[in-house]
Amino acid sequence: MVAELVVSLSGAGPSTLARCADLAAELDRRRVPLSLLLAPRQAVAEEVSAWVRRRVAAGDALVLHGFDHQPNPTRRAVALRRRAEFAALPAHEAGLRLVAARAAVARSGLATDLFAPPGWLASPGTVVALRRHRFAVCADMAGVRDLRTGDVRPGRVRMVGEHWRHLLSVGRAARRGGLVRIGVDAADLDRLATREALLEAVDLALHHGATATTYSSTASPRGSTTTSTPSGAVPARTR
Repeated sequence: MVAELVVSLSGAGPSTLARCADLAAELDRRRVPLSLLLAPRQAVAEEVSAWVRRRVAAGDALVLHGFDHQPNPTRRAVALRRRAEFAALPAHEAGLRLVAARAAVARSGLATDLFAPPGWLASPGTVVALRRHRFAVCADMAGVRDLRTGDVRPGRVRMVGEHWRHLLSVGRAARRGGLVRIGVDAADLDRLATREALLEAVDLALHHGATATTYSSTASPRGSTTTSTPSGAVPARTR
């Protein structure tokens, strides 16, 4: 099976935009599109939304990345590891945030039916709300869910740091085939070592024959192996 490579970038904003553009240019040279994870608060700045619009027009994918990233927005007692914004929301409250997020992004001239929750953690209620509001894809920590069919493509997201083990795990995943997911936060790109580690990981995946794509194309490609889960359920997370 030929591996598919998805590279995602989060945290684009006025203070990080130059670093984001530099990374995008490096990936363009490699013919690797980006999946741009955008929260509405980041799309407020016109220079950011204009850059995102240009990137999407050129082939990148826009992925809604939560609403305001407020931890534990319901203020209910939850385990520490589940404090990400959409990690514990019931369907109704998740739906309200999704509607508000979409409206805010639309005011910047952008639209998407792709979703990646902050912290890569989506509650069962969030998955239900995403379906209700006609999202097509939810990418979480452990895989990518096609919300139209319920199929899940396994593939853990690897957030790039400066450690060489990231490279080893990307190489192994690319050799096995399937979905290879690499993510980076724009705030980390001010460290040259992180930027270089990301590019080396991408080069390694390409060296092993991975095909570069985005989250807009990963849901249910022909010939892929998927696992089906009940409505509202989320795949087991590996952390």
